[in-house]
Parts: sequence; structure tokens; C-alpha cells
Amino acid sequence: MPAVIIAAVGSTGYQIMELLHIVAAVVAFGPLFLYPALRKAGETKTIAKTHMQMTFPALVLLWVFGMGMAGMSDGVYEMSQTWLTLAILVWIVTIAVSWFLIKPAITDSSDSANAKLSAGIGVTHLSLVVGLALMIWKPGL
Repeated sequence: MPAVIIAAVGSTGYQIMELLHIVAAVVAFGPLFLYPALRKAGETKTIAKTHMQMTFPALVLLWVFGMGMAGMSDGVYEMSQTWLTLAILVWIVTIAVSWFLIKPAITDSSDSANAKLSAGIGVTHLSLVVGLALMIWKPGL
């Protein structure tokens, strides 16, 4: 029978997972604030490389570490809780916007692509604020 490690909220293992979750959020959302300036400077290849090698993988790790924390919470945080369900939905929207709006618009210089990139970055920034609010106040807990 495989060993199962369960950590209580506040334990060292949980705190490490929480730190990794926060670092993943910073890495995932931080570069998005620079995309408009990089685009104006003509650095579309830099944006594309950053997005696919850093931002998008960090968004995936954000989910991995978040689910790890929920799993390690020893029943304190359950999937049926409103804040956790909403956080997952916000994450799904962020991943979809990142893949279907931002990624295709990065290397295209048309006005339509500029609008899509701006909209995608705006939605992503909004999802960051909503996600932070959910993580801090945990409505429905």
C-alpha cells in the first residue's frame, strides 16, 4: 500500500506548498504587466518566449500547488467550498484566455491582435484580483 502524506494546515509541508503556490502566481502574472511595453518596443519574440516558457507553465503550476494545498489540508479545504470552486473557475478562465487570446495575438501586429492582447491581459489582471480576493477572504468557508 503506497504511503500517503497528509499535512495539517500550518505544517511545514503545507507552508512549502503555499510558498510555491505564491511564487507560481508571481511568475505567472508578473510578466503580463510588461507585455504592452515590450510590444511597443517591438519585442514580440521576447513576449512569445516568455509566455510559453514562463507564464503559461507557471499558470499550470499554480493549479498544481493549489490543488496540493487543498489535498494536504486534511479536510479543512474541500472542493465543495464556494471559494475553492470559484478559484478553480477563475483559473480555467485565465488558462483559456492565455491560450486562446494572448498566445495567438503576441506575434501578430494587426489592430485586431492588439485589441485581443489588450483584452486578454485585462481579463488576466482581473482574474488575478478576483483570485486574490478569493484566497484572502475565502467566501463560503
